[in-house]
Amino acid sequence: MFGVTILGNNSALPVFDRHPTAQIVTLNDQLLLIDCGEGTQMQLSQYKIRRSKINHIFISHLHGDHYFGLPGLINSYGLMSREADLHIYAPSALQQILNLQFEAANTKLPFTLHFHSLPAEGIIVEEDKFSVTCFPVQHRIDCWGFLIKEKNKPRKIDKNKITQYNIPVTAFDKIKMGEDIITNEGETIKNELLTLPGKTPKSYAYCADTLYQENIASHFQNATMVYHETTYLKDLEERAALRFHSTTVQAGKIAKLANCEKLLIGHFSSKYEKLDEFLIETKEVFANTQLAIEGVTFLV
Repeated sequence: MFGVTILGNNSALPVFDRHPTAQIVTLNDQLLLIDCGEGTQMQLSQYKIRRSKINHIFISHLHGDHYFGLPGLINSYGLMSREADLHIYAPSALQQILNLQFEAANTKLPFTLHFHSLPAEGIIVEEDKFSVTCFPVQHRIDCWGFLIKEKNKPRKIDKNKITQYNIPVTAFDKIKMGEDIITNEGETIKNELLTLPGKTPKSYAYCADTLYQENIASHFQNATMVYHETTYLKDLEERAALRFHSTTVQAGKIAKLANCEKLLIGHFSSKYEKLDEFLIETKEVFANTQLAIEGVTFLV
């Protein structure tokens, strides 16, 4: 499964039973945490997410509503005697903040904490089945978005063709890796004659707090699903610009420019109690839009 579970969808102030930003991305047996606002631990418990399965945490920027929950989560891992390595990808200043807190509390973690400072842009995680890339967005301080991409799926063996060409079982691994087969008679059988295309790899782009800027769409062209902040409704476009945030209509425009399939919107301002208008306005620009509702898992 490739899905995104929303733990927090609000902006800075937690109100109306909405929490600061945090998301869990599930990639089969991998859980990735994107941002870790205040209350994230409670949300993990609320939605029965196994925090022990989280090995990679991505922090977009150092405004408190995106990382204040992280020191507590790390400390809890220590209290739970976690042994697995934990990788954090974040702006470099966060390492100093964490080290100061650990030093002040004389915290000794029973696991290895790997801190990776975010580069200007590029691949930050390279696994067998997926990769994660960061890209800059425009906010009041340095801020990054993330693109999570599945790797190309291996081709599937066509059982009918395998029988037709009398291919031995010992050759199956080579065929799955895309290799051609040479028979005992010296005949070359092309891989595409023996296989069917694998599933098209999917991708998820997370755009953190950002001023509306059309060029960010170039970082996640044709993404399967994109999350983009919509702090304000369209009538407050000027306020959004002054605070380096975006509106409903602007998020819809980015989704269209990126030619993505689906759009998730969130990071709602605390001034709004009801969210219906966010969906109505965004759908006027990009029809396949959904509200990032807490506790809901959206399939990529």
